[in-house]
Amino acid sequence: MAAMTSRLPGLLAPLALLALAPAPAVLAREPVSTNATVSAADPRAAQAGQEILRKGGSATDAAIAMMLTLNVVEPHNSGIGGGGFLMHHDGKTGLLESIDGRETAPAAARPDRFMGPDGKPLPFIQAWPGGYSAGVPGNLRMAWDAHKKWGKLPWADLFAPAIRYAQDGFDLGERTATALRATQNIWADFPEIQKAFWIDGAPPPVGTHLKNLPLAALFKRIAAEGPDAFYTGENARLISQAVTNAPKNPVPMTEADLAGYQAKPRKPVCGHYRAYTVCGMGPVSAGGVTVLEILGMVERFPLAQWGKDDPRSWHVIGEAMQLAYADRDTWLGDPEFVSVPVSGMIDPAYLKQRSSLIRLNKALGAYKPGTPPGAQPRTASLPQPESGTSHFVAVDRNGDIAAWTSTIESFFGSQLIANGVILNNELTDFSFTPEKDGKPVANRVEAGKRPLSSMSPTIVYDDKGTPVFTVGAAGGKTIIMQVAKALIAHLDWGLSAQDSIAHGLLFFDGNGLVVEQGTSLEAMKAPLEKLGHRVSVNKMGLKANAAERLPDGHWQGAADPRSPGVSLQE
Repeated sequence: MAAMTSRLPGLLAPLALLALAPAPAVLAREPVSTNATVSAADPRAAQAGQEILRKGGSATDAAIAMMLTLNVVEPHNSGIGGGGFLMHHDGKTGLLESIDGRETAPAAARPDRFMGPDGKPLPFIQAWPGGYSAGVPGNLRMAWDAHKKWGKLPWADLFAPAIRYAQDGFDLGERTATALRATQNIWADFPEIQKAFWIDGAPPPVGTHLKNLPLAALFKRIAAEGPDAFYTGENARLISQAVTNAPKNPVPMTEADLAGYQAKPRKPVCGHYRAYTVCGMGPVSAGGVTVLEILGMVERFPLAQWGKDDPRSWHVIGEAMQLAYADRDTWLGDPEFVSVPVSGMIDPAYLKQRSSLIRLNKALGAYKPGTPPGAQPRTASLPQPESGTSHFVAVDRNGDIAAWTSTIESFFGSQLIANGVILNNELTDFSFTPEKDGKPVANRVEAGKRPLSSMSPTIVYDDKGTPVFTVGAAGGKTIIMQVAKALIAHLDWGLSAQDSIAHGLLFFDGNGLVVEQGTSLEAMKAPLEKLGHRVSVNKMGLKANAAERLPDGHWQGAADPRSPGVSLQE
């Protein structure tokens, strides 16, 4: 399936008139790359991408190889048992396109799936493991569609690095070992996934050499036969059985559910910020819209003048963040099921109104959603925890950019496994409560629907339409704020891609603002408290990857120092 295409003639003239609008199309005016780069959260995945680029592969080819390799070496986070979003810039034509590979709810799913017999939402720990949470995977179909459009090497070649790791083995990394320990008690009810990863009845330690032979065999079939080897036939039967006969929360997922999955072309969402055009995924991703809301609300403040060490900067960012997330949780959902007021949410007049709520001398305290133009009556959803995701970036010598965020949701997804593939728990990204106060929740469960996501692959263009920065992240609901923080750090404060993602994060929870422990932001706690914020200091499970275009035209990748990831240049 072709991805949605966008083009912007001239020097971004339409966006000059409509500053923050879903009019995403960018035409590059000059060569954008004299080299190639990849960045991923695991060095083995980055090496796989580099290997593909060295063979003459495109950015998309490299990204697919990284996605498949991460499936093997970082199995708790992402893979073909889950879904993702892909943003693609064509270095030759300047076209910006995107594909939605988000999971879908099976045909048997109903709005009350996560409601208990007492009429109350199930606790997350009850809803997460097992069949209730598993959605129809989308990553592989998206990869196939992307390869048909932008791939250069044969499809089968992209599987070679992942097959080697699955067949010959890989050393267990710290993050996966931590995830294995974290899920140890849950796995008492899931013997099949125990067999795949435990040794002698217990989670293995870091450095243990593991293999995934069923996955290696499946990858070989998919490499030879295409995605139908996954979505139909014997593999589809095994996935269907794993969900339908799950040891906990069994519910139907049929072979027809799998065979019918389609990746969707989506129109990217773009808007001006300072002299730049920032482009992200449109719904069902909440990323693009929410990032643009944050940027639109802070744009009137002199963040560059204040700098990264001024409490005023973080006060304003924190206020805009909480106002934008309130809108996210109320208005965004699957556009094929609910009316999503994208244009209204990033309309300059609306964002000016929202920004006017921000006072420099005092925190708001309460952060309610606004009513953007075109919005229909809606009530806010209650977000659920998110953890397992991975973002990776590839830029090839032709200037193509592939920014891909991939996920199976929580550690080891639903804890269900079929043919070596861990199945996602993405359906817990739906609101557990289908309605509130008689009003429907936009992100309610419905058959065939895609749950709202925080994944935010992003590409930034300068005033000539040349791509200059790309970023994405893992870390559940913090993803949006990680991306917004990196954009402000890079575009306002002049930090490199590496330093912009490494900089400490400000986020929020039900008790107020949270500053990242062990970073310079700890110094902001007292000043923010003086402004009326409640502030705590905590560690955060953050992980971002990025790349920037340097003045000489070369691209430089960046990997989050919080993860073992690396960037590699060609």
